[in-house]
Amino acid sequence: MRLLEGIIRPYAWGSRTSLAALRGHPTPSPHPEAELWFGAHPGAPSLVVADDATDSSGDLLSVIDTDPVAELGGECARGFANRLPFLVKILAADEPLSLQAHPTLEQARAGFARENAAGIPVGATNRNYRDDNHKPELVVALTEFDALAGFRDPATTVELLRDLQVAELDPYLGLLAGQPDSDGLRALFTTWLTLPDVILQALIPPVLDGAIAYLGRGERRFTHELQTVLELGEAYPMDPGVLTVLLLNRIRLKPGEGLYLGAGNLHAYLQGTAVEVMANSDNVLRGGLTPKHMDVPELLAVLDFAPTAPSDLLPGIHTLGAERIYSTPAPEFRLSRVELDGTGLQRTSSISFDAAGPQILTVIAGTIEIRTPDGRVLSVSAGSSAWLGDADPDVVVRAASSRSVFFRALVPGVGPRTEERDQAGVSESTSRSH
Repeated sequence: MRLLEGIIRPYAWGSRTSLAALRGHPTPSPHPEAELWFGAHPGAPSLVVADDATDSSGDLLSVIDTDPVAELGGECARGFANRLPFLVKILAADEPLSLQAHPTLEQARAGFARENAAGIPVGATNRNYRDDNHKPELVVALTEFDALAGFRDPATTVELLRDLQVAELDPYLGLLAGQPDSDGLRALFTTWLTLPDVILQALIPPVLDGAIAYLGRGERRFTHELQTVLELGEAYPMDPGVLTVLLLNRIRLKPGEGLYLGAGNLHAYLQGTAVEVMANSDNVLRGGLTPKHMDVPELLAVLDFAPTAPSDLLPGIHTLGAERIYSTPAPEFRLSRVELDGTGLQRTSSISFDAAGPQILTVIAGTIEIRTPDGRVLSVSAGSSAWLGDADPDVVVRAASSRSVFFRALVPGVGPRTEERDQAGVSESTSRSH
């Protein structure tokens, strides 16, 4: 059981208030703070805070490398090559991220091997595959959280394009109206993404004018979609992504709602703060709204053009005591939200965790105390996390403030703890509320 200090990633699209306020730091921060990482990612492993809280005693990656079986459990260590398979982030976006998609595991392995064989350095700007892993991800909103994700039903997109009343769109509208399916989406997306600059310069301004006229008429059906197009047109003038986002679902999550993005799903986070958990990978294929490297043929090979309803992207949710569990198909992670009431008047005040494998508990409000049967107590405040290794005993987590909220990430389906350490073992993660 160890206290973790997260690592800030200062990307330009980040917030200067959200993550600083969460950690009790002055706002605004000197620079944008986009993500707060908790995990053992080689690029930015979390620091392990010493028991006296005055300094660091290494990082989580080193702790796991020292004894992978004790920290991960035998099954997890074998299944994921002695590596923690997930990364937890608190993400704070004040500006849109790039349009992007992630490969399947098979595509990642093949692409990584192919680029290695071609002699492309892993850190090269034109590298697509920086590792051999896939990157499924789940976000759970802490504030209202806006995103673009998945290709909208083509029939609805045809209606949107017609409602814009932009004559310059007519030839492209025909591509989708004549074939309102995944093949039509692929044809139109590919056409827009590969337009020469001179054509983009002639097409995007009328589309933006059409969006302004639509909103000026007081029409409401596609208000959020076209407001987003205008915002992106201002931020990324003459970027083909300003057109291709017309094909995607515009989604707004309320606090506590989740969005699961599997392989091939084209998406972009627009604005808001959320907890995110993902498989430990850096593989990103970009599709616009960015000055970074774009490999269009590889992106097209990865993308899934099957129309997707927003409801299809929502994780399954069920409640076990005070634990709200978000279920996804990802084998690397399971995320849950726990809210405890330190007053004991309205909600559960404590919860017991009996689970094998590694866990990270990330506090986003208040303070929790984690207690072990031998009397050890670890206090974790908002903006920090606790690491529970497989060798750690079962714990009781109590609210140490009037309201304490934390997220629990673990590896689903991990079997009993290593036999020589715990003969009792458990086959599933369980929780008990008090």
